[in-house]
Formats: sequence, structure tokens, C-alpha cells
Amino acid sequence: MSNLKTKLHEKILSHRQRTADLIKNHRDVVIDSVTIGQCIGGIRDVKCLVTDISSLDPYEGIRFRDKTISETFDALPHVPGCEYPYVEAFWYFLLTGEVPDMTQTLAVVEDFDKRSQVPCYVFDVLRAMPRDTHPMTMFSAAILAMQRESLFTRKYFDGMKKTDFWDPMYEDCCNLLAKLPSIAAYIYRMKYRSDTFIPPGKYLDIGGNFAHMMGIARPYDDAARMTFILHSDHESGNVSSHATHLVASALSDAYYSLSAGINGLAGPIHGLANQEVLRWIQEAFHKLGGQVPTEEDLREFIWDTLNAGHVIPGYGHAVLRKTDPRYIALKEFCEKHLPEYDLFKVVNMIYKVAPSVLMEHGRAKDPWPNLDAQSGVIHWYYGITEFDFYTVLFGVGRAIGVLANIIWDRALGYPIERPKSVTTDMLEKWAREAG
Repeated sequence: MSNLKTKLHEKILSHRQRTADLIKNHRDVVIDSVTIGQCIGGIRDVKCLVTDISSLDPYEGIRFRDKTISETFDALPHVPGCEYPYVEAFWYFLLTGEVPDMTQTLAVVEDFDKRSQVPCYVFDVLRAMPRDTHPMTMFSAAILAMQRESLFTRKYFDGMKKTDFWDPMYEDCCNLLAKLPSIAAYIYRMKYRSDTFIPPGKYLDIGGNFAHMMGIARPYDDAARMTFILHSDHESGNVSSHATHLVASALSDAYYSLSAGINGLAGPIHGLANQEVLRWIQEAFHKLGGQVPTEEDLREFIWDTLNAGHVIPGYGHAVLRKTDPRYIALKEFCEKHLPEYDLFKVVNMIYKVAPSVLMEHGRAKDPWPNLDAQSGVIHWYYGITEFDFYTVLFGVGRAIGVLANIIWDRALGYPIERPKSVTTDMLEKWAREAG
């Protein structure tokens, strides 16, 4: 270890104690309009972002343009013969706040079809990467590689009025969103299906075409529609949404901005959590005899996990204080299409047992399941047994919400984001002054 690293380690140990003292003893001291606890604690609950795309209530859950999940599913035009709406209709709805009719929806389907061809060089970039590269790295790299296609960047440097910035941003976002399902499916087939690619189908919507390119039969097309919509947004404060907004606030184009958001989504306590959930569920399943356990055996396994210093993956949320309605929507799909599937039975049993254990344990502010507690089981059931790919699926859905948001950010002329930083010395000074 170099002298520099040794000295840095000493400084870190000393500084950790200062930060811990501020959080323990002075977290409620107000600095201007925020507390020391919020300043250190990831600006939690500070109301400083604006979005009309979605809102999140701790007890009600997500609303898209003021509609609940079930209201959204019911209101939007459905693909003929299918249980779930067009993703393209949802895109129209997020952008305008109005429910499209079938004619308006099919016009978006046709428009996206025209925009969907992925440049060949993107596949060349992906194929040049080592095959053990994480699929989220591939997904982000593919998005970033297409930055040369940005109409916004071209028109910005040609010169245009600020009030027109939204127009090429809209074009970039539509071009990008139309291509993402093909890129995701290509990554999957290249990495996990021996380079056997399935070309896009004709006259298919996003969900139907994605299932087709993945090589998975119906009703996986409905599972895709459902999960893309459910993953689309969760107000603007989560990492992937905020990262996309932050980079876009510098007038970076949609490609730079979404790539940043996807990189944030790849974090193990954000989008990557869904694969951790399924890994833990399967660990429970196998350790408890490879069959559906009893509630008492499962309760003991959950306590063992907590006593070992680990969390229960998929339980708890930064904002929600009840069962995530997205979890309920996924649960309803499973009850209809895979009710006898053993992994789903285990997930249901965890739902019955885990909240009471977490409340007894006493450390969880929210002992209820979130989206991640359920989503991986569906993909596993339909043959996508590669954990690493799950966050790419999340990323396709999340793109819908964050791209809609940055079109509106650009349309309303929101400024570059620039919060003010303070030093630990300053925090300690304010803490002393507060007594």
C-alpha cells in the first residue's frame, strides 16, 4: 500500500466518525430549507424536481398522468386479442396526458416501425465486446454508439431558437425508443442463444415484436407490454430518472442522457436489485429442500438472512410505505398464467411471511414488497433464466418514462441542474450553533 493510500485510509476513518456524529446527533438541524440529515442522506424527501409524467404517493403508489396502474391499463387501447395495452398508446398518454384512440395509437405503432431499424455499426460495436461483458454495459454502449444520429445535436450547432429545442429532442427520443427492443433482443440472442438472431416481425407493436425477437411464444408478449409499462417511471427522484434528467439539463442529447440513466439503473440497489431477488428466492428454494417450503421453514430462513446482516431482497422502498401496486399487478398476471409454478408459490409465501418478520425485526421502515420482489419470476418462467439480462428489460421500460420527461424538460426550458454543496466543517459549525 502506497503512503498516499495509507494516509487516505487514516483520513477516511477519522471522517466517518464526524459524519456519523452529525447524522446521529444533529440530523434535524435546518440549513436554509433542508436538514443536515437530508444533506448527508442523499437529499431524501427534498422537493426540488418537477415532473408531470408520474407521481408517487407513499401509500397509494404510482400514478401515471394521475391514473393508477389499473386505470391506465383499462383506459388505453389494447392489442387485439391481448390483455394489455399497446406500449405505443402509453407513450402517447405519457407525452400528452390524453388517452389515444385506436387510430391515434396505430399511427404511433406505424411511426415507430419506420424508426426501428438499428444501424449496422451498433451491432458491430456489440459483437466487438467480450461475450462475458455485462448486458447492461452492452445496452448502454449501444445507446451511446448511436449518439452520432442525434438530430438535436446537429440542429443545435446549426443554430435554432431555444423554444424549438423540444422538436429535435422529440425526434431523438422516438428514434431511440423505437430501436431499444431490437437492441435488447439482439444482446440476449447474441450472449445467451449462440448468436441465433431473429429479425423483427412485420406490423407488430413493441411488446409483440420484442417477444418475437426473443423467440418466446404468447403470452410473453403481454408480459412484455405489462413490464415495460410498469417499469417506465417512478417519479423523477430515482437514480435512473434523475441521472437522465441531470445530463439532459446540460443540453446533452437523448443518447448521452439515456446512457447515463441506464448506467445508474445498473446499480445493485437500483435496477440490478431484481436479479438479486430471484437469486435469493432460488437460494431459499434449494436450501429448504428444492420444494415449496412450509411457512415456518421460510420464516426461519428469513430470520437467518437478517441475523447474518443481510436484507430481504425486494422488500422495502425509499418512498413507499405499503405494498407496491406494481407488485400487485405482476402478482395478478402470475395468478392467471403461472399459478402452479413453484417459484411463484414461494414468492407468494414470502409475501405472507416476510412483512411480519421485518416488523418484528424492527429495522425496516417499509416491510412491504416492491416491484423487484415479483418481476424476475415471470421472466424465469418464460425461459429467460439469465439473471444479468433482467435489468436490460427494466431499462427498456424505464426509457419510456425518462425520455418522455426530458422532452418536456426541453420544451419548458428547464435550466441546468446545479445544487449547492457544503463542507463537513460547515455542517459541524451549523450543528454547534443550533446547540
